[in-house]
Amino acid sequence: MTTTDALRAALAGTGDERVLTLDRAFQGLPETAHGGSVLAAFDLVAGRATPRTLRGHYLKRVPLGAPLALRVAGADGGARFTLAEGATTLVQGSIEDAPPRPDEAIEAPAADAMALPISRGCFACGSDNPLGLAVQLRADETAVGGTWTPRPGFRRTDGTLSPLALTTLLDEAAFWLGALATGESGMTTELRVALHADAPADKPVTIAGARATARPRAGDARYWDTAISARDASGGIVASATITFVAVRGAARRLATGMLAVNDAAVIRRVFPAYVQGG
Repeated sequence: MTTTDALRAALAGTGDERVLTLDRAFQGLPETAHGGSVLAAFDLVAGRATPRTLRGHYLKRVPLGAPLALRVAGADGGARFTLAEGATTLVQGSIEDAPPRPDEAIEAPAADAMALPISRGCFACGSDNPLGLAVQLRADETAVGGTWTPRPGFRRTDGTLSPLALTTLLDEAAFWLGALATGESGMTTELRVALHADAPADKPVTIAGARATARPRAGDARYWDTAISARDASGGIVASATITFVAVRGAARRLATGMLAVNDAAVIRRVFPAYVQGG
């Protein structure tokens, strides 16, 4: 089964009442769906052509392997979504028109820049996730990002790259922008991803976000707003995003401990210095 097939298989039902059951391969943080995969599921249901904007407001952790109610409603030529577990709303989302494409993209860190930590099971960076992207993001003093070569499972029948790859890459970069800014783990809570053009599935995609754009929200410094873009091999911007990261004090302790199995301690210490001992 390809990754795009797995996302289709996660959806059941038709019309306004559907069910979303995400495979465990779509994990972000432990036992939690990657934000980019949920947004891509909304997009798959809507079935709109590019350009478009996908929005998701994550209120609670989205569990994996559990049937979740997905309510769909039309709205001004787009669609609105509510993902719920029982009476608890987990995510509210929408699909709408996209803003103009940005004029310029941030340069990604060089291939020899500081590697960011990876894990075994993460849908974005996991080394042992056969359905995942297996992306290695990097950071330097000015940016977070990297160049990713698409895996076969993200190819659509028309030869273009699945939006699932773009939503996941942008969300992953936003997480690390927030983590580097705060020294804490956390989660992305508000995702606004504009898909400006289709990208070919047989060419690399470069993701980058400026570290200077990660800024605390006035009135609540736990929330950090970030900006990221994705460009294809020709340099054209195919997607852009503004994504909010919320820092959760102490959450990095568990994450860092798990990552020690597949990363050198020094790599993790650069991001989470308060949670990894050593020089």
